[in-house]
Amino acid sequence: MKQANLAVVMTCHNRRNTTLACLRALYQQTNDCDVYLTDDGSSDGTAQAIKAEYPDVHIFQGNGNLFWVGGMHLAFGEAIRNQYDYYLWLNDDTFLEANAVNRLLQIHQNLTEQGYPDSIVVGSTKDPITGRATYGGAVKSKKWYSNKFEFLKPSSVIQKCDAMYGNCVLIPKTVVAKVGNVDTAFVHTLGDLDYALRARKLGCQIWVAPGYVGTCTKNSIRNSWVDTNLTILERLKKVLQIKAFPLKSWTIFCSRHSGLFWVFYWFLPYIRAIIGYKSLATSPTFSEDTNQTNS
Repeated sequence: MKQANLAVVMTCHNRRNTTLACLRALYQQTNDCDVYLTDDGSSDGTAQAIKAEYPDVHIFQGNGNLFWVGGMHLAFGEAIRNQYDYYLWLNDDTFLEANAVNRLLQIHQNLTEQGYPDSIVVGSTKDPITGRATYGGAVKSKKWYSNKFEFLKPSSVIQKCDAMYGNCVLIPKTVVAKVGNVDTAFVHTLGDLDYALRARKLGCQIWVAPGYVGTCTKNSIRNSWVDTNLTILERLKKVLQIKAFPLKSWTIFCSRHSGLFWVFYWFLPYIRAIIGYKSLATSPTFSEDTNQTNS
């Protein structure tokens, strides 16, 4: 298919070699895109290295406190100003396989021809060593509580889903016109999930592409709020941090997406932190590990 007018949106922090490897994989399959990247206060020379190797990348500087949502909001907002046909969210630790971009674009073209132009297309990733699925789309749990989402493993056919990880996501301009940018009411987690849920409320659809588009290592739960090797107090401190469920962001998310009884759902991650991961094998959202890119 003819290459569409495409902006790739990224954010990074102190992962120079990883970020460069991500860009290398991207440019090996296409040069017909404009990259908008937020360097959120990196001290390892990330921005300088990118400028030297890829001078056409549009780099925006953060102060180190933007995290995933703030970094993506800045880069995405700048890209939106230039009115592209498509926007590809890409985590800097996601390494695309050959022809992945064209595959996603072709899927959206097919969906448009079938009458679904306002569709987000999610690419799934797998672990580079084990081959196990890591990130992609998610479906609403059939459990009784409203804001639990379960990973949807990709198959050989396109599948409709309810939400998504933001590692590799193709968003057409028609969806952006309805939904806008990532909401900075969130800081690191929940921003991608919120975007998906807002899009669906506005009549958009979300689809998981067949197969895998690349590799991305899943973050470990070790030393996180669900690590039962930590004390209860340590888990409670961690569940309130930016990369987990900070009070303000989590309150906004629940009140926005969890219905009349949102206050009840609001308590769940904090209860889980007290009880422990192994004792309570359910999660209020699928964002239990910090899949996004910042310190």
